[in-house]
Amino acid sequence: MRRILGIALAILLVGGVIAAIAIGGKKPEGTATKTVRGVIGSEKSEFFRDPDVVKALADKGYTVKTETSGSWAMDQLALKEFDFAFPSSSEPATEIEAAAGVKGAQNSKPFFSPLVVIARANAAKVLAGHGLARMTAKNSGTLLLGPFLKAAAEDKTWQALQGGTSAYPELAGTVFVKTTDPTTSNSGALFLATASNVANNATVVSDDAGIDRTAPLMKKLVSVQGALEQSTDDPFRSFISGSGEPLILAYESQVASLLQQKQVTGDVGDMVVLYPDTTVNSPHTFVPISEKAKELGSLLATDPKLRSLVVRHGFRPTEGVAEFTAATAPHTAYLNPGLTGIRQVGAPTVKVLMALAARAKG
Repeated sequence: MRRILGIALAILLVGGVIAAIAIGGKKPEGTATKTVRGVIGSEKSEFFRDPDVVKALADKGYTVKTETSGSWAMDQLALKEFDFAFPSSSEPATEIEAAAGVKGAQNSKPFFSPLVVIARANAAKVLAGHGLARMTAKNSGTLLLGPFLKAAAEDKTWQALQGGTSAYPELAGTVFVKTTDPTTSNSGALFLATASNVANNATVVSDDAGIDRTAPLMKKLVSVQGALEQSTDDPFRSFISGSGEPLILAYESQVASLLQQKQVTGDVGDMVVLYPDTTVNSPHTFVPISEKAKELGSLLATDPKLRSLVVRHGFRPTEGVAEFTAATAPHTAYLNPGLTGIRQVGAPTVKVLMALAARAKG
């Protein structure tokens, strides 16, 4: 019996050695060799969680772990603990580079997404009926910022716009766009950049006089909202769930991703996507902090597989506009692929924009 057990154990040991050689001698395909940790805007979290993105990155040698933060708050983090930062526009990237001690880093802008205002169908109808918006398709249109800001300055209510009737009882109180906190979140900050440009005679606010001139209106836009969210993801999810305010600031990518995943049903199918007639471009800017992540940003821009996944998540590749147009062709009832009729303007400096945001909240 002992002899039989000894032979059996010897066979098992030999088999184990052979198996170990077989496993260790060949590296499985798609196995990442570098693990990098980054801080990102919340609107990109689903992209990095997507199993197809995880696999595509692994095929290129990366395991990417992420945490979310408001883009304008990233420079306050312990950035040395991260390999990269990925804010939602180029403006906070400068502050991040300085805070991380990598000023002049070779950052990249692999994709972008314009800001939009998503509206309940009845809210869009009321706005269009009073010259604050213009419909271009069943579920899309243009928010006319000049008239809209005039209404905001006059504290217009939904009841006033409806002529005192209660045709849409769900629309009540002061008319405003629900945004994020402009002192920490990119979307909220860029909404102020856009609104201040319109309020400053179509000119970028660049000095104290411009801040003083536009700050009272910026404060109205923010103070009427009450508590402010830290990321665009929260108000967007509230809207999609059927709750939340009738007008929500979002990124086009959030809507485009939803449409491509065919998740637009029921009440959400009646949403209207309003593109502000003036906008500040929002290129998502990859800032490498460690050497390990140095090539990741350009990889997101140039790798065909990753770029197709960028489009699937609703973003516009910087070098692949045609890809976005083709992918979203079935959804032009909601989207404006060519950004037709949109005036793109520059953003104020970081110092001026943060001063506007502070005055708006103060």
